[in-house]
Amino acid sequence: MARVGVELNGVRYRWPSRPIVVVCIDGGDPAYVAQGVRDGIVPNVARFMKAGFAAVADGDVPSFTCPNNMSIATGSPPAVHGISGNFYLDRETGAAVVMTGPELLRSRTILAEFSRHGATVVSITAKDKLRKQLGKDMDLAGGSVNFSSECADQCTLAEHGIENVLELVGMELPDMYSPELSLFVLEAGIRLLERRGPDLLYLSLTDYIQHKYAPGEPEADRYYRNLDACFGRLDALGAVVALTADHGMNDKSNPDGSPRVIWLQDVLDARFGEGACTVVCPITDRFVAHHGALGGFVRVYRHGSLDPADVMKVAAAIPGIEAVCDRATTARQFNLPFDREGDVAVISTADTCIGASEKDHDLSGLRGHRLRTHGGLSEAKVPFILNRPLRAEYAARAVTGPLRSSQIFDFAINGVE
Repeated sequence: MARVGVELNGVRYRWPSRPIVVVCIDGGDPAYVAQGVRDGIVPNVARFMKAGFAAVADGDVPSFTCPNNMSIATGSPPAVHGISGNFYLDRETGAAVVMTGPELLRSRTILAEFSRHGATVVSITAKDKLRKQLGKDMDLAGGSVNFSSECADQCTLAEHGIENVLELVGMELPDMYSPELSLFVLEAGIRLLERRGPDLLYLSLTDYIQHKYAPGEPEADRYYRNLDACFGRLDALGAVVALTADHGMNDKSNPDGSPRVIWLQDVLDARFGEGACTVVCPITDRFVAHHGALGGFVRVYRHGSLDPADVMKVAAAIPGIEAVCDRATTARQFNLPFDREGDVAVISTADTCIGASEKDHDLSGLRGHRLRTHGGLSEAKVPFILNRPLRAEYAARAVTGPLRSSQIFDFAINGVE
């Protein structure tokens, strides 16, 4: 007897007839795929694109890790799931709140909903900051697992649904700043698919390589060759393999290699005085060696009588700024939660990034590399690739669009032949 599927955020997901594997290639700009296909670096991905389905989809803005992973995992925009950055400013306390707590997520994930209906699901992330939100309300009693490669040596049955992960994977605990952090995720997914045959897997990687190396550089080629080999192994195990990304990546450096930065807090302080407003860089997390907490999208919170329109006028006149929006427009245009939005959003062009005050950013981790980062409109395009052809209905939907990365589970579960 066929099992009944689940419904979440307005989408009905049928019960998978074969394992579904969705991979979020953190920082996986479509340019890496295009370069890899041209150079023969990713033969399995090239085969998927030819025999299955391939397109470039829209992710969410701000094009950061946390909001887009949650959009993918819930099949909904940030206005529904509530995660609009890596952290936000609490208006009542004035404190910065890290947005990785499960209590801040306003929706269950597709994985959790399936687990609650008896499916075996697997959620593996590179960084532990995503794990708890992805595992919110997940039922681990039936064999489901939820862990990160960052903390793979600390897994317990009670908290993660699995133990002895290093032994299972056959790899040492990877360094946080290494390609192995992502390769561990994929290897763990392969091993679990081989041994447990779960119904759904979500494998979320890290963008260490993409922050440091452009498409076609030897280190990027090596990384994508290794990713491709893992994708081929997942395909060989009979899974539907769906590949997307949380955001793209762009070089935001001057010709001499120094970061091309607008220090917006310093600009606004010079114009309105210190304390008149606070610039928040929602790309910020514990791993700033990747990007120095510099991205393409910042929020400005005004204090006292400062008029947001005055902030917008100053910001819009700065070279390298692509868009400036007030709070209501930002929430509406980008489908973001109004209550977690700043008074003004400022978005930079593809070749420029925005910081707060120059003195508050540590750029030492960028030495020897050009700054490559994300957050704006220019990094919101992502790959959308499946290893199997689409049913006619979904092929038509893909053509008429708009196609969004948050639809990847829908297409992988409901849309393949």
